[in-house]
Amino acid sequence: MNDPTPQAPTTSTPAIACRGARKVFSGSVAVAGADVVVRTGEVHALVGENGAGKSTLLGMISGRLAADDGTVEVFGHRLQGGNPRESRDHGLVAVYQELTMVPGLTAEANVFLGQVRTRRGLLDARGMRRRYLELCDELDIHVPPTALARDLSVSQQQMLEIMRGIESNGRILVLDEPTAALAEHEREVLYRVLRTLTARGTTIVFVSHNLDEVLDLSDTITVLRDGQVVRSAARADWTRPTLIEHMVGRTVDKLAERGTHPAGAEVLSARSVRLPGVLHDIDVTVRAGEIVGLWGLVGSGRTTFLRSLAGAEPASSGDLRIHGEEVAWPRTVRRSIDRGVVLVPESRKEALVLGMDGTSNFWLGRRRGGPFLDRGAEREDAAETAGFFAFDRSRLGAPVRTLSGGNQQKVLLAKWAGHRPDVFLIDEPTRGIDIGAKAEVLTSLVRLAAEGAAVVVTSSELEEVLAIANRLLVFAHGSVVREIASDDPEFNVDAVVRHGFSTGDTDELVH
Repeated sequence: MNDPTPQAPTTSTPAIACRGARKVFSGSVAVAGADVVVRTGEVHALVGENGAGKSTLLGMISGRLAADDGTVEVFGHRLQGGNPRESRDHGLVAVYQELTMVPGLTAEANVFLGQVRTRRGLLDARGMRRRYLELCDELDIHVPPTALARDLSVSQQQMLEIMRGIESNGRILVLDEPTAALAEHEREVLYRVLRTLTARGTTIVFVSHNLDEVLDLSDTITVLRDGQVVRSAARADWTRPTLIEHMVGRTVDKLAERGTHPAGAEVLSARSVRLPGVLHDIDVTVRAGEIVGLWGLVGSGRTTFLRSLAGAEPASSGDLRIHGEEVAWPRTVRRSIDRGVVLVPESRKEALVLGMDGTSNFWLGRRRGGPFLDRGAEREDAAETAGFFAFDRSRLGAPVRTLSGGNQQKVLLAKWAGHRPDVFLIDEPTRGIDIGAKAEVLTSLVRLAAEGAAVVVTSSELEEVLAIANRLLVFAHGSVVREIASDDPEFNVDAVVRHGFSTGDTDELVH
């Protein structure tokens, strides 16, 4: 029977030791001789811009990738690499952004996946149920054992992955962007679980673009830039400005600032927007040159509202005016695009063809005018629009899958800007991208508005929305509970969060 409690080594051997670890892909150096030591029982953060080498280094540590040069050791055992089971056998468990839940299995079955308990040769169902409930109690997690994984939130599935790792006697927990897909209150649940694990002696290594959580959770922070470790030091030796400067090689005073240009005429007006059981009589007006922000908890309806405006929710209804003219409510995305309203979706993987290059993605579903294809002109048009979003035009010919998350986001924005719309509906524009790319993306949205576009943006990163928005709509339970202008004294994080939680949602912080 598995021992449920991770046991810390009795020696001073580091949990993880990378010495001169190097990895090259197709002639391109991803990690150049990294030296990283993770002490047993500490929380160690790996940070850097997209493409800095964090995920590659994490892959070598987890055994998923073999180092081309140098060594990677787990509790003194040198990894051969290329076999994640090797790392797991030495007590290292990795939880990636792409979770490994089996949707049709129960929560309990997913925790014991590949490690079922038996008694006298028979499945020990009672023992597994008892152990599952013990794990839930130890970590203060509230997921019914019989719930199907497909019905659970990303946060709940992530908790199950962690429970699975504990059950396999994991002494090291490796997390790749653990909060990228989580709302603020879900992050608090994860933080609590991680603190519980560290108190029990579990070593945690994580990659994150969220610098606040890096500074809050870490004992040691290692910064990578251009495939090299530029500095590794104790948390006490870092501040947010020094962290950013080491990551990007320059200072970044502010992510972005809202524009000072005046707003123009009304471009879009939606009234009494409804979706049975989800949205309840929501109104919004957006003018040319204006950025309207949407914020609310997961399940508040903000993303569904954007999708309804974009024609992606055929069951929705409402009264719509474009440039003052009353039009039929959109039932398809194509109808919305034809009227000059586009939705830049949250998922880059679903909106881009990763195997195609940037230019092909830019023209996907469209073609340049004229009877003949003009590849040169197509590339030039794509380069001009992508350049607006601070994308390096020399990389338009590269497959999108080889680009960093930040550069993929810029290609996605350029793709929809290529339709030359009047209204941009943008969902989670900075999710999973580094601090430098965030600044460039947010600044480009302000530039869009300055050039006359009407922009509606929603993000889990409330501070980013407040930095660029002229007005904010606070969502809760499918309704707008508060509209706040940028010159209102309540246009700040504390007041907005208070309004978002004012309708009984505080229970979600626990469950």
